[in-house]
Amino acid sequence: MNPLGQHFMILLEWIGLRLSNILTRLWGAFPEVKSQIASPGITDTASCKADSEWKTNEALRTYHPGDGEEITVTVQTSTCAFHVDLGRLSECSEYFRALSQSNMRETSESLIHLEHVSSSAFHNLLEFSFLDTFKVPVEELGTHIQVSSYLLAEAFLSRCLSVLADKLSPDNCLSYLSLAQEICCVELKTTVFTYLSRNLLELPHLIKCLNGAEKDEVVHLRMRGDRRLCSLRKENLTSWNDPETERARHVFTLKGSEDSGDWYPVTELPFSADKWCFTAVVLYNYLYVIGGYRQPVKRGWEFKMASFRYNPFTHSWAATAPLLKHRRHFSAAACGGCIYAVGGWYLDSLVTPDSNTALYTAVECYDPWEDTWRFVSSLPLTDFQFTMSLSHDVPLITSLGPCLYVLGIIQRTGEKLLLKYNTSQDADLPTLYFLGATDRLHVIGANNSDNVVTSFCVQSQRWGQVHKAEKVAFAGQGAVVGQQVLMPSIQHNTVATMDLQTLSLRLLPPLPISTRYEAVFYLHF
Repeated sequence: MNPLGQHFMILLEWIGLRLSNILTRLWGAFPEVKSQIASPGITDTASCKADSEWKTNEALRTYHPGDGEEITVTVQTSTCAFHVDLGRLSECSEYFRALSQSNMRETSESLIHLEHVSSSAFHNLLEFSFLDTFKVPVEELGTHIQVSSYLLAEAFLSRCLSVLADKLSPDNCLSYLSLAQEICCVELKTTVFTYLSRNLLELPHLIKCLNGAEKDEVVHLRMRGDRRLCSLRKENLTSWNDPETERARHVFTLKGSEDSGDWYPVTELPFSADKWCFTAVVLYNYLYVIGGYRQPVKRGWEFKMASFRYNPFTHSWAATAPLLKHRRHFSAAACGGCIYAVGGWYLDSLVTPDSNTALYTAVECYDPWEDTWRFVSSLPLTDFQFTMSLSHDVPLITSLGPCLYVLGIIQRTGEKLLLKYNTSQDADLPTLYFLGATDRLHVIGANNSDNVVTSFCVQSQRWGQVHKAEKVAFAGQGAVVGQQVLMPSIQHNTVATMDLQTLSLRLLPPLPISTRYEAVFYLHF
């Protein structure tokens, strides 16, 4: 090729690149190239590849009823022009319906410019709308969802999302959620949220990527669907020789009306044992069974602590963290997004309790996102004991708002005792630093992330608000005067002063010795 021809070809390539850049900017919020990002992790070697003959055959790009009365328009897409009956197209797309009823130049000239729309995606939309044929490759679902959302083609969008719902995975769902936010597609967002809700606690690392409102919406989606009455045997003391033992290892649901329905097994318990003792709790529409079951060992039998979570959407069981205490016939309730285990007695050989059997006073709290148990405020059972029962859990427990209510019968007097526990006011304080008194009691403690300050009014018998403070490792014995608390601080090698009003810290001059385990106090002399 001569130099003039080479320069001409370079000029054509430059013009092509400039046009490509201009079209990309026109495409705006959802360029076709984003389809490679929008559909990660989706592959389907058996997907139906669209026939490319339509790209070169104009007759295959013509869509009209053929009665001669239609209004045909030309729709110019990224690489191809289509000749389409506007009336029929308006029935499938609100975008074209609005265009057909307007006085815009595109309508009067019968030429609609959609150069920013993928020709392949528009062809598949027409095939579906006119011929009821769906030929969208799964790896191109992102592009087709973009186009159908932009053109307000509700039926085609619904079909694309129906296919996508079966192809979502932990690897691609956040990318589709990002796409939904980019193109403001509520339907795509709902599809992704529905997937996340059905696998809520199986995907905690993904749920943590959502903001508070999004997380609440995903949790709320788990409550959709029919409400079904279910039952399971919490405790079984019979052996394998009893033919009912095997049948008892199922969760049952009532089908039909409560007057004439029948019970049917839904799922089998996820362990093999003839003797077990569990407590059931429902949290976020998951069934938790918490307790233990008997298993053989070298010298007889032992009870294994175990907890399991059942997802009714996927009909699957997962093992979860067991209780810290070996409990039998304890009560449990969901409150504030956690599970609280209260009471019960030692789970050992399933023997009948007697007058010497004591209830646990320790209360445990389960975090479903971290799959961990921790101890919280114990039951105040020091001078009395609740009566025992093998017919129900003891003491009884329920939740209302942020509070737990515990009810039991005092063994010695027969009186009924109702206890209230506010979960929102019980600070998570695995470390307690300071207790001092002015006009009220002041408590300073710490958890993994913050120091925590609260107070208790002796006259009203009420706890004050819980406040977070700067994380400081205190050690030793402190003092309080007025609104100031003084505590030795190891990390600062001196005494730190905390203002109880502002929770601000002020450091005193360094001590002449290393701070290890000092006492701070006042003397008058």
